[in-house]
Amino acid sequence: MSNKEIVVQAAGELFGKKDPGAVDRWVSDDYRQHSSLAADGPEALRQLVAGLPEGFRYEGARVIADGNLVALHGVYHGFGPAPLVAFDLFRVDADGRLAEHWDALTPVVTVTASGRTQTDGPSAPGDLDATEANRRLVTQFAERVLKGADYSVLTDFISTETYRQHNPEAADGLDGFGAAAAQWAEQGKNLVYKTIHQVVAEGDLVLLQSEGEFGVPVAYWDLFRVADGRIVEHWDVIAPVPAELPHSNGLF
Repeated sequence: MSNKEIVVQAAGELFGKKDPGAVDRWVSDDYRQHSSLAADGPEALRQLVAGLPEGFRYEGARVIADGNLVALHGVYHGFGPAPLVAFDLFRVDADGRLAEHWDALTPVVTVTASGRTQTDGPSAPGDLDATEANRRLVTQFAERVLKGADYSVLTDFISTETYRQHNPEAADGLDGFGAAAAQWAEQGKNLVYKTIHQVVAEGDLVLLQSEGEFGVPVAYWDLFRVADGRIVEHWDVIAPVPAELPHSNGLF
C-alpha cells in the first residue's frame, strides 16, 4: 500500500468506523502527538477514538501525499456543538504505521464572503509532474510575501484573474484579499508569519503549516492550488495556539 492508502485506510477505521482496535493495526508504538485534543502515544489515541460520540463522522474533502507525509482536509461532525474544518497531517514510518500527527481545526462558517465553502473546490491533486515547481513557487511566496510582508511582488505569485478564496472572510480576487486584510488590521489582527514549519506538495496542491500571530499566537494552515505558475485558489485554517497542551511535543 502507498502511504496515502495507509492513511486513508487507517483514518477510515479510526474515525469512520470508530474502531479503537485500529490503533493496534495502524499506529506505531512510539506515536508522537502534536494535536491539542489528545495526549501522546497510541493509548491516548485509543481513548480518543473509544470516546467518540454516536453522531460523530468525518467528511473528507481532499488528500495530499508527499513522501512519508500525508495530509487530510475535511470536516469533523460531532467533536463539539458545531462542525469543524480540519487539516490533519500524518507521518508514516518505514513499517507503514502512523508515527506522528499534527492538526488544526476551526468552526464551519455557513455564510462566506466569496460564497464558497471552506472545503469545496477541486479535490484530487492534478498536474502531478509540476509538484516540485509548485512547491518552489509556494515556498518562495511564503518567504517573500507571508514572512517578508513584501506585497509589491504579490502578482508574481498570485493570479490576478482567477484567484478563488475559501477563507470565510475574504472575497475572491486580490481585491477581496486586500479588503479582508485591511478589516483584520482594524481589529488588531495583522497577518504575521514567523516560521514555515512544513511544506507538503502533490501536483497542483501545496499545503503550508506555519507559526505566527493573528492578534494572538496562531498556527496557520494554508492550502494553495497552483496553475500555470500562479496561485489560483486558497483554503485555510487559522487556529489559536493553546496556552497548554496535553503533551510536551508542541503544536508544530
